[in-house]
Amino acid sequence: MSIKIKAVAFKDIKQVELVERETPDLRPDEVLVKVHAVALCTMEQRLFTGALKMPMLATGGHEVAGEIVAMGSAINKKKWAEHDRVVVRLLFNCGECYYCRTGHTNMCEKSKSRPVRENLLPGPGGGLADYVIVNAASLFKIPDTLTYEEACLTEPLACVVHSVNRANIQLGEDVVVIGGGIMGQYHVMLAKRKGARVILSEVDPARAELAKKLGADVVFNPIEVDPVEFVKSVTEGRGADVVFNTTAIASVVPQAIAMTGKAGRMVQYSSMHPDAPAPVSPQMLHGNEVVLTGSISPDGNDFFTANRLLNSGIIDCKPMIAKTFPLEEAQAAFECATVPGTFRVIVTD
Repeated sequence: MSIKIKAVAFKDIKQVELVERETPDLRPDEVLVKVHAVALCTMEQRLFTGALKMPMLATGGHEVAGEIVAMGSAINKKKWAEHDRVVVRLLFNCGECYYCRTGHTNMCEKSKSRPVRENLLPGPGGGLADYVIVNAASLFKIPDTLTYEEACLTEPLACVVHSVNRANIQLGEDVVVIGGGIMGQYHVMLAKRKGARVILSEVDPARAELAKKLGADVVFNPIEVDPVEFVKSVTEGRGADVVFNTTAIASVVPQAIAMTGKAGRMVQYSSMHPDAPAPVSPQMLHGNEVVLTGSISPDGNDFFTANRLLNSGIIDCKPMIAKTFPLEEAQAAFECATVPGTFRVIVTD
C-alpha cells in the first residue's frame, strides 16, 4: 500500500522546501519506517551551501531513527514488529563489487549510485522525510531508554568506531585528537575507553572544557603553543602513538604527520573540500615506520557496535545535540546547522 510522504528537497543553494511524494508499494523484504529524528550531517550541510553539487530537486539525510509502521510479506515477524523503535543504516552497499566481496563494504563502488525507488527523490540517504522505505537488514533496535534524537546519532558514532578500529589503539598509548567538534569528541570518548591517554588540540574554550568532561587527559590550544612541540613535550619527545585529524583544515595535516611518533598511526578522518595535498617525507616513512591512513564511512559491523554502545549507555551522545527543529522548519534547521561551531542539529517529526 502506497502512502503520501513529505520530504525536504534541496531547491537551490541555501534553499530547501517541503515536497510531497507517494511511496511505491513495499517489496517483500522492505519495511516502512516513520522517521522521528534525522540529524543534519556535514554532507547535508555541504549540499545546502553548494559546496557539494547535486541535481535539483534532491534530498539527503542518512542519520535516521524512527519506528516500524508497515512490513513486507517476507519480513521475519519473530524478529520485527510494527512499532518497534529502530535506528536505520542508510548507507548502501551492493554486496557484489570487489570491495564488498573483500569485506570493505564501506568502499562499495556503487554506494553513490543507489537506485531510487519510483516516485522518490534522488540523493544520499533520503531520510529527510517523514517516512523511509528500507531493507530489514538496515534496521537496528533501540531501547525505550534512548530517545530518537540520541539514536539518530548512531551513524556518526559508527564512523568514529571505524576510525578508532583502523588506528588499532593499544592500552596506555598516547592519542592526539585534533579538533573538538562532534567527531572529535566521539574520538575522545572512544579512545579513552580503549585505555589511551587522550590529548586534545582545540582552540574553542567551551569545546575544550567539554572534552575534559568526556575524558580528555590533556587539552591545549594550538594557537597559543606550537602543536608539534607541545605533543612532543608531553610524550617524552617521542610524539604520539596515534593522531586523529578530525578537522578540514589543510594546514593541520602536516602538523598531524609531524607529531606522530615512530611506529605511530596518523588517521585523516575528515574529508577535505577542496582537496589540499600535503608533502610527506619518504625517508621519514622509511625510518619511522609511520602509518598514514584515512577513514571514511562505517561498515555494518561498525554500525552494530555503535548501536550497542549507545543502547547500553557506554557512550552518552546527549552533549552532541545542539538543537532540534520540526520537519516543517527544515530551512531554519539548515541555517542553524551551518553556523560554524554548531554541533548536530536534528530535524524531528
